[in-house]
Amino acid sequence: MTRTDSLYGFERYERAKHAFDDARYTDAARELEDFFTDLAAARADCEPDASADPIGHGTAEMHLLLARAYFHSAQLERAAAAAREVIAQSPDDAYAHLLLGRSLQRAGRRDEARGPLRLAELLGGYPAGSDATTQVADEDL
Repeated sequence: MTRTDSLYGFERYERAKHAFDDARYTDAARELEDFFTDLAAARADCEPDASADPIGHGTAEMHLLLARAYFHSAQLERAAAAAREVIAQSPDDAYAHLLLGRSLQRAGRRDEARGPLRLAELLGGYPAGSDATTQVADEDL
């Protein structure tokens, strides 16, 4: 798919959301990956002393959707990396901690998953137990 030089972040986010809502998780991930590639290029083109970011705000919400798309398409390492990006921007995002923990669990890294799951419980009331009662798919953002 060919992209223009403009970022059109909101429109691209909306396309990714629609793809995600239609259970086309890899399409949603691809759309957001393309956006982040274009954003990195736009940021690299900015003057080093320039204080203006090309999009002018954070990308935590877009990274969260990317993490969810990766999770639902079983790209667990990528899901964990995207969830960590959300946490870096928004450390109090309970759902991002839940998503990170569940991604690590599904990848067989249960010991590593305990911390994020505990934080998800403390920050947002998500049960930290290993049962399937709190699934990532249940969250309606």
